[in-house]
Amino acid sequence: MWTEEKLNELLTTPSAALIEDMKKIKGDIMILGAGGKMGPTLCVLAKNAAKKAGVDKRIIAVSRGSDEIATKLMKDNGIEVIAMDLLDKEKLYSLPEVENVIYMAGKKFGTNGNEWQTWAMNSVLPAFVADKFKKSNIVVFSSGNIYPIVPVNGGGCSEKDRPLPNGEYAMSCLARERSFEYAAQTFGTKVFIYRLNFAVDLRYGVLFDVANKIMKGEPISLSTPCFNFIWQGSANEIALRGLLHATAPACVMNVTGPETVSIKKAAIELGQYLGKEPVFEGEEGDDAYLNDASLAMETFGYPSVSAKTLTRWQAEYILDGGRTLDKPTHFEERKGKY
Repeated sequence: MWTEEKLNELLTTPSAALIEDMKKIKGDIMILGAGGKMGPTLCVLAKNAAKKAGVDKRIIAVSRGSDEIATKLMKDNGIEVIAMDLLDKEKLYSLPEVENVIYMAGKKFGTNGNEWQTWAMNSVLPAFVADKFKKSNIVVFSSGNIYPIVPVNGGGCSEKDRPLPNGEYAMSCLARERSFEYAAQTFGTKVFIYRLNFAVDLRYGVLFDVANKIMKGEPISLSTPCFNFIWQGSANEIALRGLLHATAPACVMNVTGPETVSIKKAAIELGQYLGKEPVFEGEEGDDAYLNDASLAMETFGYPSVSAKTLTRWQAEYILDGGRTLDKPTHFEERKGKY
């Protein structure tokens, strides 16, 4: 029986590798934009890893605090929570200096028609943060969407491929990266740029989106024929362990699962678990946003949960009535409009 408590426990139980790395991370950790989809469990994961490593380390979460459930989870687990709007420059510069920063703040959905807000959050704010924390090690969350759509049989984009952002959201994500790269080149700030391609938490994610369409009897577009994704617990571990791999010039790494998963196959499998036949529309395309995360696999090891297991877990979670975040990924978007 899936409960939100069980899910949170799975997401916040550190691996042996993270516990060992937490012993090597010197100083406190501040997570900026901690109230989003990944931030709350990342904060608790960091706190649990520090406890098991036997190190005294402050974990500080900074967010607007609009999600009361996320804020309660963090506070109940000993996280220091600072409620503030990071775009308030005076308040940003009043934050305490810390040795380690994980930058998760960003805006994606609602960009279309409000591009100025997205650029402020994704490009202006990073310049201020990079200046404020120029002496810190910084892990910067970015997006696999900065790469172009590529043929499905090409193995996905690697870190050696040049970005080719499509649409203002992806362009602003690249601008975020460049702000932190400037700090690395100019101030010697140690930076780890983390290009994520779909974390799965069961309350949201690409698998949830497909399963939700099946449950509602809505057609699933095959124009994007396949996708990458990774268990959020593993994705958060890589973010924390990435603090030890921050360098100047900046280190860039793709983060996703090792599998390229067929949308149609995943939907059929989810439908079998859910007891409902999926409905498809359109012809299967021959290209998609796909990333090659082999460097991350070599550096951090493979995710602790496979794509097949996540597919089963996703169906079980929905059938057990688990709470959802109502935050669709829009994985099928191909024109860069969010």
